[in-house]
Amino acid sequence: MIETIDFEALRAIGLGEAMRRQLEHGVADPSARPMRVVEVQRDHLQLHDGHGEQRARCSPALLRDLADGDEALVVGDWVLARPDPQAGCWITCRLLPHNRITRRTTPGRASDDGSRSRRQVLVSNVDTALLVMGLDHDFQLRRLERYLALVRLSGVAAVLVLSKADTVTPELAARRLAEAAEVLPQRMPALALDLRQSTAAAALAPWLQPGRTLVLLGSSGAGKSTLANTLANTLSQASLAGGKLAGQATGAVRADDSRGRHTTTVRTLLPLPGGACMIDTPGLRALRLDVADADDLAGAFDDVARLASRCRFRDCRHGQEPGCAVRDAVSGPRLRNFQKLLREAGRDARSVQERRAELALWKARTRAGSARARAKREGGG
Repeated sequence: MIETIDFEALRAIGLGEAMRRQLEHGVADPSARPMRVVEVQRDHLQLHDGHGEQRARCSPALLRDLADGDEALVVGDWVLARPDPQAGCWITCRLLPHNRITRRTTPGRASDDGSRSRRQVLVSNVDTALLVMGLDHDFQLRRLERYLALVRLSGVAAVLVLSKADTVTPELAARRLAEAAEVLPQRMPALALDLRQSTAAAALAPWLQPGRTLVLLGSSGAGKSTLANTLANTLSQASLAGGKLAGQATGAVRADDSRGRHTTTVRTLLPLPGGACMIDTPGLRALRLDVADADDLAGAFDDVARLASRCRFRDCRHGQEPGCAVRDAVSGPRLRNFQKLLREAGRDARSVQERRAELALWKARTRAGSARARAKREGGG
């Protein structure tokens, strides 16, 4: 089968060494072709084989296997698919992803029935996450810490891209770069850019190498789709092969709070001229981390992890415990954000029965408090 695979074409849609080794060692369905998921719609998927896109559907057997593992195909997955003259392609197998960026979601509104949050895979097989945040009202250190934890827990390298450098003074841009540096891991790059200019592509060139996949993460209006368009257009102009890509739709932001419109509604993988790939994503309305272990979360906060070993108590939560080395060294807002994420993780880890019992206790206490207040009013009258 190795001779029939066009590895060079697959490299243009992000085939890295880990996935290439899987293909070289043999696959479950040698009659199928390797392709990559570039978009997931309600009733079909779009695949790319390095030459062009094809519409596809999952085989019933693969759907059963995925459902048994509470899984689903996502953008960035590598699959094996058989061409079908009527259906386009049938996906028969998913190759083992080498990483995935995941979060927790709760079905519906905050659960009165105690239903647990569920893991949602956002994208898979990513080399670098570009964390896009505006230098305007979009700039929030606490949200940045959450995005940093998201990618670090997934084992994905990150670059901070502060957008809209053309809309603020150089002094403000420099100050916000310095503020961001206080929460960034050591040696993590941070760039302040005007994402509409070709200089943005030049600044990001070290991460746009053939066979690499990048994902854009950030709030709506931060400039993710603008950056995707700039990269596609700039690189296509510089490529001997060719014309401009269609790119992504972009929208304006509100002047009062810099909030953007959701111009990107689904995650989409865009092959870029030059061999790198970019996954554009909608802004995340809610971002809960997929973590249930305090040590794992602390590992995403370098300073907390480093200082925690000096605390008097091994299970110190860095609250009011005596001898806490973290509380005195980490800024109050950063520590409170860490503790907030820790509480969220604890809620996600609790069983349905535990959450129902906690909710029942809270309701009982509320009723008792109301009864005491009513009795006091009636007694005073």
